[in-house]
Amino acid sequence: MDQKILDLAATEDLQGLQQFLQRMKEQEVGALITRHALKGKEIGMLVRAIFKGSPCFQNEGVCRRLFVYKHCMQLVESGDLQSDIATDIIGLLMLEAHQLPGATLAELASLYVDAIKGGSILNGKSLDLFPTILTVLASQESLNYGGGQLNGEEYKKQLINTLCSSRWDPKCVIHLTSMFRDVPVSTEELQFVMVKVLRMFPKLDLQELPPLVYQLLLLSSKGCKKTLLEGIITFFHQQDQLQKEEQTGTKSTELEAVTVPQDQLRHIEGTIILHIVFAIKLDHDLGRELIRYLKAGQQGDTSRILCSFNIALMLSVARIHRFEEQVFDFLKTSIIKSFKDGQFQQNSKFLQDLIPGQCNVPEMILETVTNSVFGWDHVTQSLVQLGFIFMDSFGPKAGPFGKVSETNPSAAKTPAQQTCRLGAKILLETFKVHEPIRSEILEQVLNRVVTKTMSPINHYIDLLSDIVTSAPLILLDSSSKVIEAFDHLSYLPLSTVQGLLKAVQPLLKVSMSMKDSLILVLRKAMFSSHLDSRKSAVAGFLLLLKNFKVLGSLASSQCTQSLTASQVQVDVHMRYNASANEALCLEILGSLRRCLSQQVDVRLMLYEGLFDVLRRNSQLANTILQTLLSQLKRYYEVEEDLLPPVKLEGCITTQGGQIYLQEPLAHLLCCIQNCLAWCKQSLLHCPRSDENEDDDDEEGSFQHDLEEQLDCITRRMIKSELEDFELDKSADFSLASNVGIKNNIYAVLVMGVYEVLMEHNFITSNYSMNRFEDVISLFNRYHKLSDLLKEKSGKGKSPSSSKTARSLLTFSFVSCLLTALFRDNAQSHEESLSVLRSSNEFMRYAVSVALQKIQQLEETGQADGPDGQNAEKTFKYLCEITRVLLWRYTSIPSAVEESGKKEKGRTISLLCLEGLLRIFNTVQQRYQNKIQQFLSAIDVVSDGEGEQENINITEKAAFHIRQFQRSLVTQLSGDEEDFNSKEAQLLVSILSTLSRLLEPTSEQFGQMLTWTVKICKENNLEDVHFCKGLMSMMFSLHVQHKSPVSLLQEMSRDIHSRLGDIDQDIEIEEQSHFAMVNTKTAAPTVVLVLCQAEKVLDEVDWLITKLKGQLSSDKELTDESSQVSTAREPVEKAIVLQLGTLLTAFHELIQTSIPPGSCVDILLKELGKMYSILTSLVKYYIQGYTGHVAHLPARFEKLVKLSGSHLTPQCYAFITYVQNIQSETMSFGGGAEKKKDKKKEMAAITAATARVLRETKPIPNLIFAIEQYEKFLIHLTKKSKVNLMQYMKLSTSRDFRINAATLDAALQEQEAEEIQDEADDQSNITVDENQENREPKKKRRKR
Repeated sequence: MDQKILDLAATEDLQGLQQFLQRMKEQEVGALITRHALKGKEIGMLVRAIFKGSPCFQNEGVCRRLFVYKHCMQLVESGDLQSDIATDIIGLLMLEAHQLPGATLAELASLYVDAIKGGSILNGKSLDLFPTILTVLASQESLNYGGGQLNGEEYKKQLINTLCSSRWDPKCVIHLTSMFRDVPVSTEELQFVMVKVLRMFPKLDLQELPPLVYQLLLLSSKGCKKTLLEGIITFFHQQDQLQKEEQTGTKSTELEAVTVPQDQLRHIEGTIILHIVFAIKLDHDLGRELIRYLKAGQQGDTSRILCSFNIALMLSVARIHRFEEQVFDFLKTSIIKSFKDGQFQQNSKFLQDLIPGQCNVPEMILETVTNSVFGWDHVTQSLVQLGFIFMDSFGPKAGPFGKVSETNPSAAKTPAQQTCRLGAKILLETFKVHEPIRSEILEQVLNRVVTKTMSPINHYIDLLSDIVTSAPLILLDSSSKVIEAFDHLSYLPLSTVQGLLKAVQPLLKVSMSMKDSLILVLRKAMFSSHLDSRKSAVAGFLLLLKNFKVLGSLASSQCTQSLTASQVQVDVHMRYNASANEALCLEILGSLRRCLSQQVDVRLMLYEGLFDVLRRNSQLANTILQTLLSQLKRYYEVEEDLLPPVKLEGCITTQGGQIYLQEPLAHLLCCIQNCLAWCKQSLLHCPRSDENEDDDDEEGSFQHDLEEQLDCITRRMIKSELEDFELDKSADFSLASNVGIKNNIYAVLVMGVYEVLMEHNFITSNYSMNRFEDVISLFNRYHKLSDLLKEKSGKGKSPSSSKTARSLLTFSFVSCLLTALFRDNAQSHEESLSVLRSSNEFMRYAVSVALQKIQQLEETGQADGPDGQNAEKTFKYLCEITRVLLWRYTSIPSAVEESGKKEKGRTISLLCLEGLLRIFNTVQQRYQNKIQQFLSAIDVVSDGEGEQENINITEKAAFHIRQFQRSLVTQLSGDEEDFNSKEAQLLVSILSTLSRLLEPTSEQFGQMLTWTVKICKENNLEDVHFCKGLMSMMFSLHVQHKSPVSLLQEMSRDIHSRLGDIDQDIEIEEQSHFAMVNTKTAAPTVVLVLCQAEKVLDEVDWLITKLKGQLSSDKELTDESSQVSTAREPVEKAIVLQLGTLLTAFHELIQTSIPPGSCVDILLKELGKMYSILTSLVKYYIQGYTGHVAHLPARFEKLVKLSGSHLTPQCYAFITYVQNIQSETMSFGGGAEKKKDKKKEMAAITAATARVLRETKPIPNLIFAIEQYEKFLIHLTKKSKVNLMQYMKLSTSRDFRINAATLDAALQEQEAEEIQDEADDQSNITVDENQENREPKKKRRKR
């Protein structure tokens, strides 16, 4: 039978073929096709023959064709056929499809839709035919549909709509997606398909997502790229959220949401990211769409845009050169914006209450680093690049003259510092988890350390230190890179060398080659002709001496570099031992002796470092003391009868006609004194064994010699007069002559020697009265010389320019001295200490040196002298000093102190207060994590030995605040003559600093705010600086409680009533909300009020920007627009209320007779800003109306009405007032200058004109801002159909306005002049009639 059909087809006997097929039943035809298909022979020829015998113009033929199509589809879908046969059959059906009539095509299409709905599509092979059917269907002119007629395109659209609205079997989603690639679809139809497939994501197994996404990406070449990207990103963001919820233990709201294993999810995400990146490489439009989508979403909900998956995607896209810059720029702006927004919100309770916490972008980026372990190799390179971009762009910048502003790494405050810290974290975490990229990170860090000599590199040094600490053994593989960096040491700045060596120091202990290379480089540097290189060599050698301990050295608690277990482990198996260390150290000390004949800077470094070496490596004490003794002998006068005991001539040198310091003698003595004190103390604690007695005797002899010399110097220095040093009152101290320079150097050296001897005698005194008398004698000599120096150098200079020299007293001694002077109550010490306490000057000196040390700590994070760089020790001394200063200030009232006798300069109480202020600032900046410990330690009552664990910071801070509040109230309640302005200002500053420690939600914070407001309301003081300080504190507290607009309103009314109205005829009703605002303080208060108003306006501007961002991202969510608009309502309401209250405050200020100057200038600028923000709000509503997602609330209309009645008219009146006072100033200035010569007169006029131009510059800006506001109000009126312009009056003030009153006065004056001229002319005619026609008079009048 089948052969017969084939033969008839072959002989082209169509008539016979048709008749033969008509005699066959459909089942027979079906069986025939099935048999041939399964055997795989001549199936194509058979189907083609059947089609030949089934012409489309016959009904029977069409039915047979339809049957064949249906039968073949089922056969192909069954999976019984070989794939090449199935492909042949489908290919044949495709070719014949265009001959089918419309109704048949429609039936076939419906068949497919039903099969998809019923889930009977198994392997999806038959779906290859569906696109052809839909294509042919779309070309039909007319088709029956639901009792009516539709053209083919419409019919296809209905089919696709039906298909996308029905349920799909998850198994066939990929086949269907692939099928739609071959269907010609419109953008709208493609959108249906995309949304349908994206909705299927959660129902699919995760393993099926990568191929599905691949198909979708191919499909997106037709359009709907944004929909696809948004869908993928949203889905994986939700998956990540579910993972987080499972990890944190919170139950998911969706019961059916079962989370998948984390590693599986991450691998799937990585594969999908690769697919997307590959698609972007082929289709750049997709990449552009991604960037566009990200930028649009940046304004709205950033958590969706900057999720971990998305960041990984962006970093992978950044590997494509075309998008690299755009992606990194986007990430930079997003991060800095995130930090800025966070800081903005943190500083304002008003914003915190309105806007919920933002997405933590830095956390998301670090999460991406963690996730990249799961095979995301395409992300790591970009992560490293991003880390370095952050560090390069936002690291510390060099200040003027290349100075580096010290930043405290532990307390990153500004957004830029936080971003830089984030960059370092990214690099450190990437270094830890990705082995292949480690050497590149290390190389880049070292390159930056070596090459960036002109800009600060502390952040890179810190990163290097963290890398070394995290993995010292791993870095040994890259030791060649570190050794290469050592070659550049002699060309680097000293601070860089010190930082670099300190960072890599743990490696030197485990790598012989690295240590040997460093020693070679340092030896070369020691012989360099450059001073900086030699200083670097000294720094390097001192570091080695500190860290390579000699056997038998005492265990030192001063170790600053902590070692990890792995380092200790390596130390055990080192190839070199402690005896080798000893040889090394002695060799280094031999090299360092060369420095004792070099420049003063090199010697200084050596003296400052030797004491640290001695403490850490006590076996070297003998050599060090011997070196110091031999150096001292050069400058020590052996003859005991001779005065002075030191040879100052040898300490200076002449070079090129200039005198320079050669030997810092005071620092040498300081080093000796510190070493002696430490040796004495260590002997007390650790008696030596018999083995080392010989060494001990030798060391003891050096020690004894040095002590004797110091005692002898003390005795002879006390006897020496200033004349012995050639430093009497007649001496020349001017820095213009060589003699003056020499005398200055001598004076500084002698003062330093006095200080060192004071410390030596106090420490060795054991509270003996004779020693304390020596201390006072030394101090009297020091004080006399210090006063002389101040007097001589202060001539012709401002007092601030003559700074006191840096004290050589050590931080530990200052702490010990203050405690003894003010807090030592021991009976046995009382008599001897009374010698020191009797000198008020000495006590003041002790406090002022403490103040100097605290100031160094505040500015640089470290102090001079030993322990100055040890954070633990400095913190301990800081606590001790604070306790003493607190006790001294609170126990002895300043009033009592001042009544005793009037002293020159600041009293001890004031010095104590200034010290406390600096300490509280330093602790909050530098020791944030130790605030609890600090507050516990400074407790005067418990003497700092309370339990540190359970300290409530707010309660402790509140206790100290109450103490200072009492002192301030005492100041305010006394007579006005007794009011000490400086002390009151310091108290306010201290209260302001301490208030930052209070929890803003606590009861204590509320009490503090109430108290401050009460003080401002009840005290009428005319001290401007004090009032500004107190009001600033009130505002800073109020901002953390709620918005300060109501305060600004009240203050503006007070200012108006104190300064009077711009119209002098109007009498203002007396108002006094704040007594602090009086006639003297009102003008400075204006600046404060305007400063706060600016902050409020900035907050409102920030909110409006947020709203605009939400509006643009909500346009797509039309079905949820009602919910979204209700979410925006509270923010809109808050904005209108803020602006309304601020507007009434401005209403008062612009009617106030403010004196000309900066106040007027700032007010005009802020008014311009107010109008700009009102315009911004109007634009927001216009945008809402354009997108049909907003309406105009009644309260906004009220705001517009208020601006029209209470602001704009007054603005124009104020502009007129400002211009009048400016013209008065000019005319007054001009009149005063008339008597002077012409040059000076012209210069004065030019200066006055320039000042007026500068001060009136904001006026046109303000007028422009008002006009812009009115222009956009007209736009909004048209959009909203609400007449907002009815509240606006016609603008009247212009530079070309006509003032009627002034015009009348001018006209009357002109008439009077003309009458006078006529009278003059008449008299001239009568005097001389012959001259009536002459010209000269006219010419003269013209000229």
